Amino acid sequence: MLDISFGEFVLIGAVALVVLGPERLPTVARTVGALLARAQRFVATMKADMQQQANLQGLDSLRQDIQDAAHSFRGQLESEVRQVRDAIDQNAADARALAEQAAEPFQEADRTIHGAREPDAEAQALAEENRPLPDAPAAPDSAPPARDENQLDLFDDLPPSAPVSQPTASQARE
Repeated sequence: MLDISFGEFVLIGAVALVVLGPERLPTVARTVGALLARAQRFVATMKADMQQQANLQGLDSLRQDIQDAAHSFRGQLESEVRQVRDAIDQNAADARALAEQAAEPFQEADRTIHGAREPDAEAQALAEENRPLPDAPAAPDSAPPARDENQLDLFDDLPPSAPVSQPTASQARE
């Protein structure tokens, strides 16, 4: 701090003893010591504040660097996402076009099989001819068929729900 040697401190102490006297010298020494301690604390506090400010400035520059890196990363990420979305949209459009191309042979085959007529037109034509649709089951008649009395009916005695069994190949051999 100050370049004062031990000999100079002794000389200052001897002059202070002569000038102040032995009664007041301890009180003055304590006051000077307290002032020196206060000055040292003030200097230490100032050093710490300056160091903290220097660190904050360093942290501010570091924070700014990190923010710049984050912004550039965000920009790169957004451009990559945009490219991926464009590629997905392009692939979806290609897939739709391929699906339409794949459906064309099936539609052509359907037109070839069914001819130029629509299924509804076929149903209307059959209805006009008073014919039942080929897919529709025949409507059961409400009245039983007329019975011919001259014909011998062998199966009148069987109940209607009894199944008629046919002989199997092993039963036919026996």
